[in-house]
Amino acid sequence: MAEGDYEAVLCVKPAVHVYRVPPRASNRGYRAAEWQLDQPAWSGRLRITAKGKIAFIKLEDKTSGELFAQAPVDQFPGIAVESVTDSSRYFVIRIEDGNGRRAFIGVGFVDRGDAFDFNVALQDHFKWVRQQSELAKQAENPDQGPKLDLGFKEGQTIKLNIANMKKKEGAAGSAKPRPAGPGGLSLLPPPPGGKSSAPVLPSGERPSSLSAPVQAAGRPSADSLLAWPQPSAAPSAAATDIWGDFAKASGSTSNQNQANAGWVQF
Repeated sequence: MAEGDYEAVLCVKPAVHVYRVPPRASNRGYRAAEWQLDQPAWSGRLRITAKGKIAFIKLEDKTSGELFAQAPVDQFPGIAVESVTDSSRYFVIRIEDGNGRRAFIGVGFVDRGDAFDFNVALQDHFKWVRQQSELAKQAENPDQGPKLDLGFKEGQTIKLNIANMKKKEGAAGSAKPRPAGPGGLSLLPPPPGGKSSAPVLPSGERPSSLSAPVQAAGRPSADSLLAWPQPSAAPSAAATDIWGDFAKASGSTSNQNQANAGWVQF
């Protein structure tokens, strides 16, 4: 089924009255007070449907649903539906019989809320019609839409901070590439403030091998201990057993001096 063949129901109101409208004598608008509101010409239900862009106001019998009259509406607000000047519950609609004959009749709602729904249903439909028309125009002419203007206006200027750019370029150019290690990998520099892990040797001494393992911080390696100069043995007889004097409960000063003679002061 094509979109134009589908008929949608926009609004249904079960109670509505129809009145004869006298000819309008001037352009001041219609007044419901001139319609003999206590004597409606017909009463039934009102239904608003939409078929494509056209809305139809249909007056139908409450019981059988037989069509009494209908008013096609192609624009709102417009001549097909007009509000009266003295009330919000009454409207003047232009009905057609399909043979070219037209007439204006008055329509009144019992409840004010029904009149509000009637008005909103027509407004929403024609708002949708306008949106569809705009989308169709944009689809036909996609280049006609608003474009973003990124050009400079007359007298418009911009500022560039060249000094900061030169500083950044100088800082970037001063960085020297680090020498590559084995396999093309760059070597990381030692951490700032780091201490060398090589053992401190007395003056005049050199490590026996350059490939000796690195000494851990606070713990001397076995090779460094072996390379350390050993204290020379004193010719005293006490040097053969320097620990014997410590086994005594108390010792003389001369014995302690003899024991200390086997230690080298650093």
